[in-house]
Amino acid sequence: MVARESVQAGELLFVVPRAALLSQHTCSIGGLLEREQGALQSQSGWVPLLLALLHELQAPASRWRPYFALWPELGRLEHPMFWPEEERRCLLQGTGVPEAVEKDLANIRSEYHSIVLPFMEAHPNLFSLRVRSLELYHQLVALVMAYSFQEPLEEEEDEKEPNSPVMVPAADILNHLANHNANLEYSANCLRMVATQPIPKGHEIFNTYGQMANWQLIHMYGFVEPYPDNTDDTADIQMVTVREAALQGTKTEAERLLVYERWDFLCKLEMVGEEGAFVIGREEVLTEEELITTLKVLCMPAEEFRELKDQDGGGDNKREEGSLTITNIPKLKASWRQLLRNSVLLTLQTYATDLKTDQDLLSNKEVYAQLSWREQQALQVRYGQKMILHQLLELTQVGSFPVP
Repeated sequence: MVARESVQAGELLFVVPRAALLSQHTCSIGGLLEREQGALQSQSGWVPLLLALLHELQAPASRWRPYFALWPELGRLEHPMFWPEEERRCLLQGTGVPEAVEKDLANIRSEYHSIVLPFMEAHPNLFSLRVRSLELYHQLVALVMAYSFQEPLEEEEDEKEPNSPVMVPAADILNHLANHNANLEYSANCLRMVATQPIPKGHEIFNTYGQMANWQLIHMYGFVEPYPDNTDDTADIQMVTVREAALQGTKTEAERLLVYERWDFLCKLEMVGEEGAFVIGREEVLTEEELITTLKVLCMPAEEFRELKDQDGGGDNKREEGSLTITNIPKLKASWRQLLRNSVLLTLQTYATDLKTDQDLLSNKEVYAQLSWREQQALQVRYGQKMILHQLLELTQVGSFPVP
């Protein structure tokens, strides 16, 4: 969508009445979905909306048919979950996307066979055989992932179950940029798309889908922002990788056991987990408290650790002044920097290619143009992550001026 006239910051672009939202409540079987809500609970929380879409898609008199005509062709969605597994693992190895997709696919299959299909079979007058399809359900999950919206919860509602997603006609056709120029605002009666900066006539209007790293964008939406445009890009260091780096520094069985003891202690503090990751942005560490505490506990002298453990973690554990920005990493203690550096090196080994290989592909315009669309998108994901990780290598090297 482009601006037909020049727009000033704060100017209203368009309004979507709440009555125009497609949700489990506004569809023609909303009452049934509400009554049977208990049987439709799932890990994703999306089942009621997905059932509403399945019903409306095959309902001849559905008032949403003009909206469905604007959807992309379901069979041509470019989420990695639709890529062949070998291609997905080859192109995105090390990025975290293949693992996230495998979880998605397992959850989709489980959700469909245990909840969705039994519900449709229990209501054969509402769901034709045409929509009782795992493939169609799979496609609709991807569509909801890419095109739905979730209204922000009020502070007092944060402890409740997550609110269900809704489809927002008009708002869902806007593309995303980290440096967006519009934002969706919620009110009691409508949703308002408002300009966040001046938009010249003829320029595209960009919404934001949130602070999304490129691996999240390709996983959830099927596209990325070319480097270096995505200022929200991140790189992950798996928490267990830091444990592995600490174990590599041990020389005796007693030292290895002490690392595991420290790790169990960190798990008790809920600072680490077997499937967690430390998230590093371009300018700051997004999981600052978790990373600082982990480096501190894994690197502190054994006697100091015993004292901390005896205090059940309740000792003097005040945070460092300021946030852990990338430029502050050289100020970390030498032992912390070394452990972080070793963790980065292990992380870089998980990719199928090194930074120079990806740089050569990106810098040669003719070669890059010959890559498939998927190869180009995956390359951007890998390259952005590796640039962040290599910046960490530079900042953790010996002679990076630590604080005395």
